[in-house]
Amino acid sequence: MLKKEIKITHFVLLLSLINFIFFHYPFYVFVFNNLNYNSISGVFVIISLIILMIILNAFVFYLFFNLSKYFGKFILILFFILNALAVYFVNTYSVIIDKSMIGNVFNTNYEESSSYFSFKLILYLLFLGVLPSIYVTKAKIIKVTFKKFMITSSLTLLFVLLLVFANASNWLWIDKNSKQLGGLAMPWSYTVNTISYFNSKHKKNKKEILLPNATIKDNKKSIFVLVIGESARSENFSLYGYKKETNPLLSKTSNLHHFNATSCTTYTTGSLKCILEHQDTGDLYEILPNYLHRNDVEVIWKSTNWGEPPLHIKNFKNKSALKESCKGEICDYDGILLEGLKEQIELSTNNKILVVLHTSTSHGPTYNKKYPPQFEVFKPVCKSVELSNCSQEELINAYDNTIVYTDYLLHQVIENLKALPSYESAMFFVSDHGESLGEKNLYMHGLPMSIAPKEQYEIPFIVWMSNPSKQLKPSSNLTQHHVFHSVLRFLSVESPIYNEEMNIFMK
Repeated sequence: MLKKEIKITHFVLLLSLINFIFFHYPFYVFVFNNLNYNSISGVFVIISLIILMIILNAFVFYLFFNLSKYFGKFILILFFILNALAVYFVNTYSVIIDKSMIGNVFNTNYEESSSYFSFKLILYLLFLGVLPSIYVTKAKIIKVTFKKFMITSSLTLLFVLLLVFANASNWLWIDKNSKQLGGLAMPWSYTVNTISYFNSKHKKNKKEILLPNATIKDNKKSIFVLVIGESARSENFSLYGYKKETNPLLSKTSNLHHFNATSCTTYTTGSLKCILEHQDTGDLYEILPNYLHRNDVEVIWKSTNWGEPPLHIKNFKNKSALKESCKGEICDYDGILLEGLKEQIELSTNNKILVVLHTSTSHGPTYNKKYPPQFEVFKPVCKSVELSNCSQEELINAYDNTIVYTDYLLHQVIENLKALPSYESAMFFVSDHGESLGEKNLYMHGLPMSIAPKEQYEIPFIVWMSNPSKQLKPSSNLTQHHVFHSVLRFLSVESPIYNEEMNIFMK
């Protein structure tokens, strides 16, 4: 077949059919799960979607090849390679390739992305990406005249329009599920959403909008430590009623409180913005650390994670910077965030201090590598990045061990603060989002909030205070937006944008 010439129309139809067979199983699983395929209307929608998928992809490929044979081959090879990668993650982790997921891709660092590497991924790339690409490279394509191109294009578009209008009665269902359908259609899920992601970035304020100036009302020495968790879901904290003892230290800590809470999103960048902004807005307003730093509060930020909005502070250290002055096993885990922290606070000449510790403790898929060996309390554990290959017990054990390590880290933060009696101190632990651990065959996080299960957005919100007489407002459910205003209140920062309703401390 490679030695023979092939007409361009036959070639693009063949490639579109291969694209359909190789990469659209998740698409049609979603369709069958959300449509009554026993009805005539349902059957008609399914058949129409199959025909549209094949014809429209073939038509776009047809346009590419008529622009240039070499351009067409390059684009198709790129599509097959990227399709193979995309469908691997869709099949393995049940993700949907929407704009937020594209944001996660472009904000993922090398260390995190390398944790997804597996033999299965190589097989996907070889059989679904490389092999079709070899055929595309070697194919001898017969192009058509401009007149025939115009006739074929016109008839194709007419057919598509007729099929679309024939489904007029089903537009409501298609519109309702458009985000999920679009996120599973290859290669347009990542193509359209990549364009949308960068378009959104371009439209965002190039410079953050400054908040009104604030004033510090007293000279009392105060420290607030905000620990931002990663992928920690409240369901697996024994503080929240989990049957396994994952909080052996915090459960014995006095002046500790925990609240039910929900995250704004199911991905890190969106939730970080939510935690650090003064209200829910699509604009880039001055975030908490920048605002406090500009208004004479000392801000210390240490991170083993990523995804922070732009920070304009002096004391920022990421994982690589922290490792430069670290020795021993602790350097490979989130315990590195606590190294030298107490001493750094003692050297401060400022009465008001905000410390932000951005952890990565419960981020998958390599849960078993997120804690030191002595914290492997629950066994056996999942050691594969292909989470569906592990038993439910192994997967949950590995994840629960990350919660045990989180318990230890928070306990150490509290002990450090207790060792600074000249300061009144408080600690918040708020996770960026939750995590799916195989429930409903879903793994990790990142699903759109409209369809995300509770495991991906029900998060812990844990509060500790050094002053036992300080009271908290009763609350049944908090959000990440409570952080900004509670920090202002605790540090006695007076601001025109302060919202008493979003503060959890009593007057």
